[in-house]
Amino acid sequence: MKSLYNILTYIAAFHLKIIARFNAKLMLGVTGRAETFNRLNAVISTQDKVIWFHCASLGEYEQGLPVFEKIKSDNPNHKIVLSFFSPSGYEIKKQVSIADVVVYLPLDTKFNANAFLNTIHPELVVFVKYEFWPNYLNELNKRNIRAVLISALFRKDQSFFKFYGAWMRKSLYAFEHIFVQNETSKNLLNKIGYTNVTVSGDTRFDRVANQLSMDNELDFIKEFKQDKLCVVAGSTWPEDEQLFIEHINASPEDLKFIIAPHNIKSQQIDSFKKAIQKQTILFSEKSEANLKEAQVFIIDTIGILSKIYSYADIAYVGGAMGSTGLHNTLEPAVFGIPIIIGKHYTNFPEAFEMIAQNGLFSISNQAEFDTTLNELILNTQKRLDSGQSNSNYISHNQGAVVQIAAYLSE
Repeated sequence: MKSLYNILTYIAAFHLKIIARFNAKLMLGVTGRAETFNRLNAVISTQDKVIWFHCASLGEYEQGLPVFEKIKSDNPNHKIVLSFFSPSGYEIKKQVSIADVVVYLPLDTKFNANAFLNTIHPELVVFVKYEFWPNYLNELNKRNIRAVLISALFRKDQSFFKFYGAWMRKSLYAFEHIFVQNETSKNLLNKIGYTNVTVSGDTRFDRVANQLSMDNELDFIKEFKQDKLCVVAGSTWPEDEQLFIEHINASPEDLKFIIAPHNIKSQQIDSFKKAIQKQTILFSEKSEANLKEAQVFIIDTIGILSKIYSYADIAYVGGAMGSTGLHNTLEPAVFGIPIIIGKHYTNFPEAFEMIAQNGLFSISNQAEFDTTLNELILNTQKRLDSGQSNSNYISHNQGAVVQIAAYLSE
């Protein structure tokens, strides 16, 4: 299996360069990886002490950030290398202040793993959640470089737990310790003989809790909302937005809607706006619009959604009506508001837990969406109780960063 993996990786690398000519996102990754070693060599010298953080994408970065910040604070004389696998993480965070240099992780070949570690020679490595690149992990193990995996989730259908997964199981021992989100993950690891594991929970709880101590004020949102009930839909996809089009067009005038699409391409935004029959403005045109008179505010920019949630009375989190994957439900939950999501949330344990605690509601179609949203709008007590449930859920699950930091300082 190991030899087959290596062969397939080289084949994938070859074909990726061809396919990328026809796919802008893939091309970002191909061209970005071609620059990785130049970027590293410009910043990292052989004398530097280095810590390496790796994330698959933006979500994992946000998950790891509170740990990254703590490690950086405790090691001010170290340089930080931050790597991403996906363009959706790298392109947004390539200038982030947490790191001295941000790069794409080269594809997982033996040559790349050896060259990458020769270049950055890290003293500590932190991977987040799902990242298992066997050649990199095996090279870390060979060099006895300290490495940990944080906020990890394991499922019984992963190769580690199959009869053919011995070579992947071996790569786990590159991590001197694995911090998992739940007991299920710990039990799965224990069954295959990996015992250096701690149930620390999800670092995202610490991350979102920090939002409460930040300045979340946005004057233009305050002007738009006024004293009216406001529904905020975050990270929406077309299938999510279709639900809102019908509901908004039938809604009373004293209800406000803020929609923050995941994809902010102008063509898609314009199509969405034209389908709405109520007075609608875009973030990009807010300086020329009457915010108070508008009923719908479409946020065609990125980076402010977490603050916008602080103005919501009810939130909708996108991604689960289709196959793209549920986005972050913890961001609105921290502000003590009820949340609605779509029907596909199988791989998101926090969704199951919040549904069980009556803070989150899953819908499957337009009728269920309309019924659920209308009930939360009209039933003030249910809205407040559901929101409080979410606030309590965040509070009860904090503390992962403290556990990880304590371990690393030993």
